[in-house]
Amino acid sequence: MHMKKLLSLSIAIIAVSALSAAAADAKATYEQECAKCHGTDGKGQTKMGQKLGIKDYTDAKVQADLKDDAAFKAIKEGIKKDDKPLMKPVEGLSDDEIKALVAYLRAFKK
Repeated sequence: MHMKKLLSLSIAIIAVSALSAAAADAKATYEQECAKCHGTDGKGQTKMGQKLGIKDYTDAKVQADLKDDAAFKAIKEGIKKDDKPLMKPVEGLSDDEIKALVAYLRAFKK
């Protein structure tokens, strides 16, 4: 009986550790790849963010309007307007890493 509880507890700790690692990786990726335009706080109040009219991801309405699949696609493929790149794709991320980055972006909502 104790063995089952211990095993369950061990599995739970490993799962939480994996999620924490994914969140830490997403934060590092965001700071390296996204913060220069979107800001470390997600408000988009950087020089480039203001130039491009980047939305404030701390705004609940902006978050509600942003769908996960659209955010995923923007990170994976970038964003173009009239064939001009507005946002480059983030290179070298797995689908799971992109999903973690979208989840990190969601955490900016106030």
